[in-house]
Amino acid sequence: MDYERLLNPLELLHDCTNCPRNCHANRFTGKTGYCRSDASLNIASICVHRGEEPVISGHSGICNIFFTNCNLQCIYCQNHQISDRHIRRNTSAMTLTEALGQITAILDSGVELVGFVSPSHFVPQMLVIIREIEAMGYSPGWVYNTNGYDKAETLRSLEGIIDVYLPDFKYYENQLAYELSDAMDYPEIASRALREIFRQKGATLITDNNGRAVSGMIIRHLVLPGQVENSIKVLQFIANDLSPRIHISLMAQYYPPDRVAHHPFLFRGITADEYDLVKEEMERLGICNGWIQDLGSGDHYQPDFSNEHPFERT
Repeated sequence: MDYERLLNPLELLHDCTNCPRNCHANRFTGKTGYCRSDASLNIASICVHRGEEPVISGHSGICNIFFTNCNLQCIYCQNHQISDRHIRRNTSAMTLTEALGQITAILDSGVELVGFVSPSHFVPQMLVIIREIEAMGYSPGWVYNTNGYDKAETLRSLEGIIDVYLPDFKYYENQLAYELSDAMDYPEIASRALREIFRQKGATLITDNNGRAVSGMIIRHLVLPGQVENSIKVLQFIANDLSPRIHISLMAQYYPPDRVAHHPFLFRGITADEYDLVKEEMERLGICNGWIQDLGSGDHYQPDFSNEHPFERT
């Protein structure tokens, strides 16, 4: 580990340009930028999650650290309880000592991966956690679980630190990205981010003897209702501009939250025909590594972050 890069990562928050919003906010003063996040940890939940891809969750699950106030504002987000930047939160609720205690307790239970969920605007805080956990003698695999709206320069600074990248590639179409996630430039930003991750990791996903990912990248794409063409273009970019050998997680788990009940197309789930068309394009492009989901799997991915274990139904 090159600790020179981790020495004072929070200094970056005095003039924050960690994510593509480039707000230049001084997050120590309370004058926050687009994400409305200060210099605190801003962690909503630390828990064992068993619902990721098989090479990520494995038998014991992954220790996921869920950050708040996403730098994308997807109107259909399943994690809207913690991602909506308009919800006022007690950002000082979790101290670093408390966070480290929760993480190490999970690692002591046998979990071997730690995932940072929506870390794009919290890279400095993420680096502090990594530094402190490794200083305590732990060496888990580090997973960067992102919406894909990342600066390539920020990702380049993580080379040699992050073991597995788990980025989304949501949109190929600018207008769709603007309407659904308030990010007109998402296709350009995400494609540059994916090229940087590919430069670091290549197409090969390295796993250990237990089938757990130890190095590489997995690109996630959620198929949205009525947006087959967007999904096809996303897959074509991956196959033609990166590599058809990259592992793809093609998700059918879209579930319409109440807030989009009257949206022109997001009000419903995807159909079997829509998902089949995208899978057929995936096969035509020669993309053969990765995972697909059962239609209707969205019923199993509805977290409640008011619970200690958001993904466990009581």
